[in-house]
Amino acid sequence: MVVKARRTLTGGPVAESERYAIALEAIKSLDRAAAKGVLHRNNAGRRKARLAKQLSKLAISPGAGDGAKAGKGKKAPATAAKAAPKAAANAAVASPSKKK
Repeated sequence: MVVKARRTLTGGPVAESERYAIALEAIKSLDRAAAKGVLHRNNAGRRKARLAKQLSKLAISPGAGDGAKAGKGKKAPATAAKAAPKAAANAAVASPSKKK
């Protein structure tokens, strides 16, 4: 099942919805194999991660978007509006007021 999913994800003539269905079925079969002890759980996890990576490559087309490159390990810069509430919440957790 995993081989079939990898072949469809690498460019076989299959509809988009069928690709996702086949990949999900392969992931379920890997989970079953790991639960029964046929595969080690780390081996099944590695294979599932590879399938998920191939799925994500199909979902993001390189020419679409606002022109920004989505490189490996690149993060979008945090805006002040997003950072301010997080900083306030962290400060409140770090120094709670003590009542005596």
